[in-house]
Amino acid sequence: MMKIIGFAAAVALAAPVAAQAQAAAPTDPQIAHIAYTAGAIDVEAGKQALAKAQNPAVRAFAETMVRDHQAVNEQALALVKKLGVTPEDNATSQALSAEAAKQLKAQAALSGAAFDKAYVANEVAFHKTVNSALSGLLIPSARNAELKGLLEAGLKLFSEHQGHAEHLAMEVR
Repeated sequence: MMKIIGFAAAVALAAPVAAQAQAAAPTDPQIAHIAYTAGAIDVEAGKQALAKAQNPAVRAFAETMVRDHQAVNEQALALVKKLGVTPEDNATSQALSAEAAKQLKAQAALSGAAFDKAYVANEVAFHKTVNSALSGLLIPSARNAELKGLLEAGLKLFSEHQGHAEHLAMEVR
């Protein structure tokens, strides 16, 4: 089941990003909304893991996800306020939120080692997809240098998260 959840998340996240890439490049307000939404999704997943995870390493990873994604989202909010930009909801943000709600619900039904495995597998898939979207679409499409810089810093951090999640996935089989 955990492979299905992680795969479903990756497919669901990749589809709207691919559709956005085929259409016009996203605007900075849309990029800000997509990035913020992705961060908020991982904060919620981390909070769920803190409530349900039993493996200490999984709990520690979840704490890192909550802390890091909240910090980046706070930086993003400060930046859009400074720039006077209003993040713009869009199809990609909406698809991310809808898929995240499904994932949270599916994982809520799990417990113990099954939850830990599913959470970590989903984190691997989520970070792969978001990192790919950042490097392949969002960063190249960003017009504002400060937004681009924040996205690049986020990509570096989230690539580290992906590596950590992949390593953790090998431990919680």
